[in-house]
Amino acid sequence: MALIEAWFMDDSDEDQRMPHKLNPNEPVSLEELEKLGVFYWKTDHALKKIRKDMGYSYSNIITTHKDKLPNYEDKLDDEIRYILDGRSYFDVRNRDDRWIRIAMTKGDLITLPAGIYHRFTMTETIRLH
Repeated sequence: MALIEAWFMDDSDEDQRMPHKLNPNEPVSLEELEKLGVFYWKTDHALKKIRKDMGYSYSNIITTHKDKLPNYEDKLDDEIRYILDGRSYFDVRNRDDRWIRIAMTKGDLITLPAGIYHRFTMTETIRLH
């Protein structure tokens, strides 16, 4: 199983589609993400089991494009995001108010706990399903 890549972000205001890694890079482990309530899986076969185990009775498929990216302001419920195709970033804030960037590609699935401050950013590929 391939593991997800996550790192602490720099403070640059440059193009948010770029990786924004610190120099030197400060990776973030799966264990650290899990302490924040962010969980990761990389398998199609686990999707039904995850939905059942976590009590998710619904799903949505979001196709994003640079002209139609929805603005998600409310973070009142747990969220589950599964990448069907393309590449993207999910940024989450840790308890020290530092941004962590999570790189996601086809087949990646994460859950975000209710209330965690987060944002979604497309990569330079500009297309995601």
